[in-house]
Amino acid sequence: MSQKIAKLFTSHPESVDETFLEHMWFALTFSFWLFAAAGAALVHAILPFMFEKTGSQIITKLYNRIHSRGT
Repeated sequence: MSQKIAKLFTSHPESVDETFLEHMWFALTFSFWLFAAAGAALVHAILPFMFEKTGSQIITKLYNRIHSRGT
């Protein structure tokens, strides 16, 4: 039973050639930058002269980062 539970936490990270902790760190930093992009977009919605390209630049960097994994 404990092996089945452990596999729940390790099967996906292994599928992207990472350990559980490596994958956790990647996901945490990814979520931080998503929150930063969302914050910039929120401020931009109210003050359109601020953060004109910040959100899209962050999203582009995240896209490139996720598509270059494992290469």
